[in-house]
Amino acid sequence: MFQVDQLILMAAILLLIGIISSKLSARLGMPVLVLFLGTGMLAGEAGIGGINFDNPVLAHALGTMALAMILFDGGLQTPMSSIRMVWKPASLLATLGVLITSLITGVAAAHILELPLLDGLLLGAIVGSTDAAAVFSLLRNAGIYINRRLKSTLEIESASNDPMAIFLTIGLLEVLVNDMPLGVGLLKLFIMQIGVGGAVGLLVGWASVQLINRIQLVTSGLYPVLVAACGLFAFGVAANLGGSGFLAIFVAGVMIGNRPIAFQRSTFLFHDGLAWMSQIVMFVVLGLLINPVSLLDVWLEGLLIAAILILVARPLAVAPILKLFGFNNRETGLVAWVGLRGSVPIILAIFPLIFGLEGAELIFNVVFFVVLISATLQGTTLPYVARKLGLTEEPPVVPAASLEITALEDVDADIVEYRLGDFARAANRRLSQIALPDGTVIAMVTRGKNVIPPRGSTMLLPGDHLFVVLRPDTRPFVDCVFAEGTAIASRELPDQTLRLKGNTSVGEILHSYGIALDNDMSRTLDALLHERLTANPREGDALRLGSVTLSVEGVLEGRITTAGLTIMQPALSVEGALP
Repeated sequence: MFQVDQLILMAAILLLIGIISSKLSARLGMPVLVLFLGTGMLAGEAGIGGINFDNPVLAHALGTMALAMILFDGGLQTPMSSIRMVWKPASLLATLGVLITSLITGVAAAHILELPLLDGLLLGAIVGSTDAAAVFSLLRNAGIYINRRLKSTLEIESASNDPMAIFLTIGLLEVLVNDMPLGVGLLKLFIMQIGVGGAVGLLVGWASVQLINRIQLVTSGLYPVLVAACGLFAFGVAANLGGSGFLAIFVAGVMIGNRPIAFQRSTFLFHDGLAWMSQIVMFVVLGLLINPVSLLDVWLEGLLIAAILILVARPLAVAPILKLFGFNNRETGLVAWVGLRGSVPIILAIFPLIFGLEGAELIFNVVFFVVLISATLQGTTLPYVARKLGLTEEPPVVPAASLEITALEDVDADIVEYRLGDFARAANRRLSQIALPDGTVIAMVTRGKNVIPPRGSTMLLPGDHLFVVLRPDTRPFVDCVFAEGTAIASRELPDQTLRLKGNTSVGEILHSYGIALDNDMSRTLDALLHERLTANPREGDALRLGSVTLSVEGVLEGRITTAGLTIMQPALSVEGALP
């Protein structure tokens, strides 16, 4: 038997254990990264697995690749509207916040570990950034729901603060090992990391969208692979030009994820699975690298440094920044508490080992212990803290089960299959009573083994399968129509114009989207606009009804054939600071 056969078996076993442990995460109330790290530690030389793994260079390579794919998936799932909403506080947290956190933690570490000041600052820089993999996983899979501004701030910060931590870590290592002078050299390194990384991400992201939508591949299965290759290309180009590959791949993901692309749904599902596998591989490998016995030698020092990082450095770093942007005390407290450390500090802690820095093993062990404390304590208590601060919200409506059958590359349309759940809003209603976006067509309805020709009088029942032809930009609205639940908040609707037929009634819009336009449920958009506007509405005329704007999109012989509905998303309220 070849050695590779044994490696494949061990890798499969570790992956299976990691996947199964993710099921235990919700029941135990513990972040998955802790369970994945624990799996690696148990499988290691000092654990029951007995696997001897002592290769920091390989661990760094695997960790970097995995983190890149996690950030890329995070970018694909991050709406541009979220970035526009919080880019100012998030960017300050990702730069100035990391610097303040690193300085306070580094000075404390130097005193606690009796290290030279620069060595202590190096440790502070390594643990200075929050971890995107940990934050994304916790906020998207922990079963808690916080307001959009808070969630976006935490996710954008965690995805964009790695360049600052990498800059500080590499800069201090250059000073310690290669005697690089402080000042101009560090400033140049910082500008290169941020500037080159951001520019490459924007350029490659834009070019990737053009390539994906124009190339004709032999099979649809290659499109998700093409998207992944584009993301890795952005990382590689930026890193080889001296920029931040992590920032570049995240920005490229945002650019691609916010544009209509061929086979978009299947691409997102592919990268979601790839990100999960990357998390398992990364944390298990990093767990294999540590000897649990060595953590006992630094438990007291690690506990003190973790306490200062969590209770002193992070709050002092975020409070003045968030105060500038109107966050109240409760919101600031939650942001301070969700400063989870994860894979990034452990990967950065490998750098001193690679550079051959004296005392590198001590720094690695302390960083690993701090990450375990941070992930376990902060990750486990996040739902409790969010509830105690009164910042949790009702869960959003459950989207209908859907399957992208195909994306028509030469036509601006997709064919999507929906299955109506027991509590779908469209269930037990006729097709003519559903306010579908203009141009959306129900091509076929199947019920059991029967095919039902779709007509306006067709009654939809739970369990029905609907095959829908739609434009990609209307997909969020169609998802909403067939979603589970009877209520929907307007903030859950996309920030774009919904075009409806003029004969759509006010009641149908209320039932399908939760938008109230008038007390008369039988009144059509055509009648409403004729009554509120001039006697002869023309294309381009608009009517403001509270937070909703109705516009005339099409007129035929005096009758409004198409109307546009745009929701003006209210600015997120800024509560006064609590006493």
